Amino acid sequence: MEGHVLQWFENSGYYALWISIFLNIIISVIGIIPSFFITAANISFFGFGYGLFLSILGEAFGAIISFYLYRKGINKVKNKVPIKNKYLDKLQQTDGVGAFLLIIALRIFPFIPSGIVTLVSAGSKVGILNFSFASTLGKIPALLIEAYSIQQILNWSWQGKVILGVSSLFILGFLIKKYKR
Repeated sequence: MEGHVLQWFENSGYYALWISIFLNIIISVIGIIPSFFITAANISFFGFGYGLFLSILGEAFGAIISFYLYRKGINKVKNKVPIKNKYLDKLQQTDGVGAFLLIIALRIFPFIPSGIVTLVSAGSKVGILNFSFASTLGKIPALLIEAYSIQQILNWSWQGKVILGVSSLFILGFLIKKYKR
């Protein structure tokens, strides 16, 4: 997928940055597709710093637009879908500073999909401004780690090999633990 995105960027010239942001928004609204391939394309095409900035910008706008759209439609499914994660359940019941800090923590934590955090936030008491700032602040460290990892893998330095190896072992261990239950 990254190759297709890179090809779109190359063929679009100046509009490549808008395509990047638009793709992040679409992926955020869909809520189940990981956006790492856009981050990889951004870093490959725009360079590390500018690519990272575009990824943060695109994911921030995507989360805000998703929050708004989810909130508009949330009343149809509210209380019909059970929440089985204690942190997400707590977020749904929290507002103010507590919700702000919880959203930051959930954005940093890599095993809770971004779309779920946005959906639960939209169904909670948190306001759109509170969500927007907390979500963006939480995405920055996560995207820094993701972007650095992608850059190391793209360059295939020894750090990239270590990151890929450790990540693979961690994911494998997580999946084995999950399926043993």
